[in-house]
Amino acid sequence: MATDPYEIELERYELSEAARYRFELERRDFMRVLTAMGGGLLVVGTIAGDADAQESGRGGQGATANDLRSWLHIDRDGRVTAFTGKVEIGQNIRTSLAQAVADELRVAVTAISMVMADTDLTPFDQGTFGSRTTPTMAPLLARAAATAREMLIDRAAARWQVARESVTADNGRLRAPDGRTVTYGELVAAGELAGVVAASMAIAPKARWSLRGTALKKVNGADMVTGRHAFTPDIMRPGMVHGRVIRPPAYGATLKSVDGAATRSIAGVQVVTDGDFAGVIAPNERVLSRAMEAVRADWTTTPKQPDSKSIYEHLKSTASASAGGGGGRGGAGRPAGDPAAARASAATTLTASYRIPYIAHVPLEPRTAVAEWSGDKVTIWTGTQRPFGVRTEVAQAFRIPEDRVRVIVPDMGSGYGGKHTGEQAIEAARLARAAGKPVKLVYTRAEEFMWGYFRPAGVIDISASVDANGQLVAWEFDNYNSGSAGLPTPYAVANQRVVAHGSDSPLRQGSYRGLAATANHYAREMHMDAVARKIGADPVEFRRRHLAEPRMRAVLDAVAERVGWSKPRASGSAVGIACGTEKGSYIATAAEVSRTPTGFSVDRLVVAFECGAIVNPDGLHNQVEGSIVQGLGGALFEAVEFANGQLVNGSMRDYRVPRFKDVPPIDIILLDRPDLPSAGAGETPIVCVAPAIGTAVRAFGEVDTALPVKLIP
Repeated sequence: MATDPYEIELERYELSEAARYRFELERRDFMRVLTAMGGGLLVVGTIAGDADAQESGRGGQGATANDLRSWLHIDRDGRVTAFTGKVEIGQNIRTSLAQAVADELRVAVTAISMVMADTDLTPFDQGTFGSRTTPTMAPLLARAAATAREMLIDRAAARWQVARESVTADNGRLRAPDGRTVTYGELVAAGELAGVVAASMAIAPKARWSLRGTALKKVNGADMVTGRHAFTPDIMRPGMVHGRVIRPPAYGATLKSVDGAATRSIAGVQVVTDGDFAGVIAPNERVLSRAMEAVRADWTTTPKQPDSKSIYEHLKSTASASAGGGGGRGGAGRPAGDPAAARASAATTLTASYRIPYIAHVPLEPRTAVAEWSGDKVTIWTGTQRPFGVRTEVAQAFRIPEDRVRVIVPDMGSGYGGKHTGEQAIEAARLARAAGKPVKLVYTRAEEFMWGYFRPAGVIDISASVDANGQLVAWEFDNYNSGSAGLPTPYAVANQRVVAHGSDSPLRQGSYRGLAATANHYAREMHMDAVARKIGADPVEFRRRHLAEPRMRAVLDAVAERVGWSKPRASGSAVGIACGTEKGSYIATAAEVSRTPTGFSVDRLVVAFECGAIVNPDGLHNQVEGSIVQGLGGALFEAVEFANGQLVNGSMRDYRVPRFKDVPPIDIILLDRPDLPSAGAGETPIVCVAPAIGTAVRAFGEVDTALPVKLIP
């Protein structure tokens, strides 16, 4: 059973997908294609169960976790290939991981080739999420590189009959005390490096880094800017055709019938049906669009469903009775002290309810898959954060062994937590099997909105009590549906009860950048600010007096100083502040907001971020900045609107994401801690954007506990 909030939420949101692809049996003899003249059957099985919670060496041609050959290969030319199941989603880990390998091997980064996210070639990996790549995969690959380096030193020492301590490694060569040298390639010509990567293998501390810690440019940046890189929608295969799924008109609808008679005059078109699944195959996108318009589908829709106005009452009314919710999977901390008694004797108590809407991921690259069958084996190119999870889903769907499924993930155009499941891969594989040809399936933007999954909506009720000295004495925090990540308060309070309740969600929901930490930080920091203002305390000092963690204090102090917290503000201007921690890193954000004739505007954001030792300053800066910009959307205008089982704003025209004109100047302070291990950086910076803006608006006397703040019309 998972204990980490990220794993708990993955189980809760993603493994609930099990029923989406449950079919009764597979009878390949009955599989056929429904053309304009007939009907057909495709059979698919259940989705994956629990994923491994740990990195392992499963996959990668059967190698084990501690086998050097799972992770690293050096050829006779001295070229180094490193293998990882992690996915490059735009966070630039292809570069930072190459830096770790090159640094330990004492070679140039240009000598490193990274093979990533290919289930036939790379070791098993649970997925690219939770800011785990830098703290877990980078040290693992560094240990593999250090192991290879030490093996090479052993070989050179044996060749020269010298003490191994006298042999040095530099720039892909070993050097003897008398000046003799030998290249890595010459040493491996005698035999492939093979052995165990021990967990005890020492890797260089920050003080001895050479390439890590430098602002190395993106290793395949030229391919990106010149268009040579093929994203998943760019993949082409010989004989490939195009496919699309016939979608229901609303959530919960079931397919009654499909009429493909009007497609009989369109050359090369096939219509495939199986239960609630219906799809169209065509030779190209133009013909596919024409065929989709010609097909007629009849659906049975579900009666009245909750909408975006009634969702918050629905979530509270369907909440699990047990603390933690969802059969105990929601997450709850053990009560500390006696919050009820402390509240009863407190000088001041403040309660509030905070509302969090569903929001969409809106990735640059929509869900896409290219599937190609060769006999009983299928190869799928798809954009996913969990290639091995998708491999399991496809294998179970078609009831075939996992070694007959290969999933390859090209460096893809973003995910933001929205690409953990493999529906597009299964759909493409079903169509490809029916067509007998490779099939490319690319979700339209409307499909991406409607049939992806959303960041969960939620209601968060908080009651906080302080004594006559302005000290927090009770803290009660109930999160309904949005999840448990970032749930515990970092503030010292003797009596507390913190619970995440599971609820019935009418919309499909799942991971989002930062998971529930965005919701929980928003509510907590807004409430801390409200309590401070109610008792007449300075919001920064009120936080500081309840913070024991020096790393949290450091980012809070850095932001307060940079934004000029203690200085008088001009009329019509205000500043808000928030701080938090998630995935082992620390963030503080300040927002300068001014009143305008139509409302408010965000004029400046100041951010201090600390994630231990910095591996690539430019890459880190980009990750923080991108996370902040994405946070602006959820803070200011992103909210999914729905009614009668349909999205009201499920298009780029109607769903507002941040535009260049919405982004204010962002002042980023990166605090390097070379004495600490590197933590992840992709998610934590998003969590304090909304509360920083919200507390600034409160300074004007405006009180609104619902997101989005909607400062910009």
